[in-house]
Amino acid sequence: MADERMTGADLDRLRSFRVLAEELHFTRAAARLHLTQPALSQQVRALERQLGAELVRRDARGCTLTEVGHLVAAEAQRLLADADAGAARIRAAVGGLDGRLRLAYTRSARGGRVDALIARFREMYPQVELVAETAWTAPNVAGLLVGRYDVAFVRTPIEEPTLTCRHVDREELLLAVPQRHRLAACRRIQRSDIVDEPAVMWPRENGPGMYDRIIAQVWPHGGFRLVHHEPDDEQLLLAVAGGKVIAAVPAGRARALTMPGVRLRRFAAPVPTVDTALAYQTNSTNPAVRRLAALLA
Repeated sequence: MADERMTGADLDRLRSFRVLAEELHFTRAAARLHLTQPALSQQVRALERQLGAELVRRDARGCTLTEVGHLVAAEAQRLLADADAGAARIRAAVGGLDGRLRLAYTRSARGGRVDALIARFREMYPQVELVAETAWTAPNVAGLLVGRYDVAFVRTPIEEPTLTCRHVDREELLLAVPQRHRLAACRRIQRSDIVDEPAVMWPRENGPGMYDRIIAQVWPHGGFRLVHHEPDDEQLLLAVAGGKVIAAVPAGRARALTMPGVRLRRFAAPVPTVDTALAYQTNSTNPAVRRLAALLA
């Protein structure tokens, strides 16, 4: 068909003609299509008028295709296959079974339930293309707000009214101390043990909510003595291994890094914790976002 703009009626006529071309018999073709024979004849005649050419000739045994009819039958097969495949892709995308999900991990929360969640999503929706990056919570939030990401893992709390945050994991904070530090022999660390103790942290702007939560839980009565900032948890632990500072680090990250010269100690009750959440725009229209979030129900 010369005009690429096809209507639903055009597709119906082509489907009917394709079946007739396969059966070469109006009665059998009509039965396959769940149509009456006159209705099928009407559709074929309408297609012939639309194309301005005879497609079918009736005979005693049924019908035969004209030369143009053979060409139209082959073209109908291709067009209908493309239409069916396109419709299937649209249904998959609308249902969250296909499409793309732009994802941002947060640096301090890989592994554990975060990776398990994404692995389950990949298994359930293998047709969804995952495009992943890794950054700190603050740039992840900024990326969500400007539409760079569809979803992002963040360290809560965050204060953004347009974002929804779904809890993923909670992990304990540990105190990293040099192996020859006076606290290395302690089984549980009291808050009073570390008042005014030289400490290192990553910059607050990386994740203000998490930063403030750590300080509030580990140094609730003050005495946080910041010596300098380090860019990430690995550098924090390297600084601790140097023998002069301590650092509060999420348990998963601290244990995964296993830095020589560092001892990890638990705090006395109340045990300090940090949370990881999946964040996304509340009004997101990406079906894959809903599919991922539903796995947290």
